Amino acid sequence: MKKSFQSVALGFQHVLAMYAGAVVVPLVVGGGIGLSPMQLTYLVSIDIFMCGIATILQVWKNRFFGVGLPVVLGCTFTAVGPMIAIGHEYGISSIYGSILASGLFVILISKYFGKLVRFFPPVVTGSVVTIIGITLIPVAMSNMAGGQGSKDFGSVSNISLAFGTLIVIILIQRFSTGFIRAVSILLGLIAGTAAAELLGKVNFSPVASASWFHIPVPLFLAVPSFQWTGILTMILVAMVSLVESTGVYFALSDITGKRLSEEDIIRGYRAEGLAIILGGLFNAFPYTAFSQNV
Repeated sequence: MKKSFQSVALGFQHVLAMYAGAVVVPLVVGGGIGLSPMQLTYLVSIDIFMCGIATILQVWKNRFFGVGLPVVLGCTFTAVGPMIAIGHEYGISSIYGSILASGLFVILISKYFGKLVRFFPPVVTGSVVTIIGITLIPVAMSNMAGGQGSKDFGSVSNISLAFGTLIVIILIQRFSTGFIRAVSILLGLIAGTAAAELLGKVNFSPVASASWFHIPVPLFLAVPSFQWTGILTMILVAMVSLVESTGVYFALSDITGKRLSEEDIIRGYRAEGLAIILGGLFNAFPYTAFSQNV
């Protein structure tokens, strides 16, 4: 029972660690291409749903796909700018056509791309993951200030809450051990949310008014169309994401003590290709391993 509780708590922490990235991407992309509030709501919902499906595909190791490591998948931030550009140039349908084509491309090249892993030493994959992490700093800074568009953006209370949450996490990491230390991010988020509630910054009314169930509908926003420029762009994005994922695979391999074979990596690439295709069919996004969960 104790181990089950710990697993649930650690899993919940993983969800919270990836949640901000999973929500920011549809809000930025949807806002960038001019979607309505109703369409944005669907985009956020289907993205969260597909993050779960994509993660299951990667964790569930079988003959054809799945690296079999505790990988959490979410929408790659590398795709945000290209998707907005494709949407402006060719329309939202071309975004999903390009995503579908790039997913198929990943599946087709996975066997051959896996053989190139020997040319990606830790200094290469680590650099890619680091660069992607650095590009996320502006998003984190914006969230710390209160989020783009907030009336109190950059206020002392917002900055204090952000650093207060960070300090709680650091203190738990420094002075605790075992399970408590493992869920330091979760405990920090709970403490920060409680403090925000006392300051009147938490509003649960949208949660109360939301429906309990939402059935995903394929091609809800648009039927995919295909433009070569968009397809080539998303293929390049997919290849960059594969390099990032390779770094994540090896990092988790070190953490778990499980040695990765070439076939394991190939199955991991196939899982990502399948997740990208499903993302296109459900009008979501291309998915990749989230380094923040490592």
